[in-house]
Amino acid sequence: MAAATDPLRQDAERRGRRAETLALWLLRAKLYRLLARRYRTPAGEIDLIVKRGRTIAFVEVKHRPTADAAREALSARNRQRIARAARIWLSHNPGAAGHDYRFDVVIAASGALPRHIAGVFDSEGESW
Repeated sequence: MAAATDPLRQDAERRGRRAETLALWLLRAKLYRLLARRYRTPAGEIDLIVKRGRTIAFVEVKHRPTADAAREALSARNRQRIARAARIWLSHNPGAAGHDYRFDVVIAASGALPRHIAGVFDSEGESW
């Protein structure tokens, strides 16, 4: 069965998109403005790129059955991929020069409100 027609994969995709939408509403409530959603690069994808004041946040959204499982899903490889994709975005957006930037995560656990955690890792993908 092709991945595009796999019902389990489609269900996971729907849950992921819903989690991104909830994350975006949470961030908007915190006065962030959306710059990009599902920004794709050869290095990988960034779920959300948002801005508040002089800070640009590259946001990974993780949806899992529990908050602990969502936190554990942000592997070193994921962090490095996001950091590389962010460098590409920054190189294509010269207006972002002079802004502060950071890497955030929104944890979306089943049955719970999403939780925004700012500054989870650095520009090399290393955890704080």
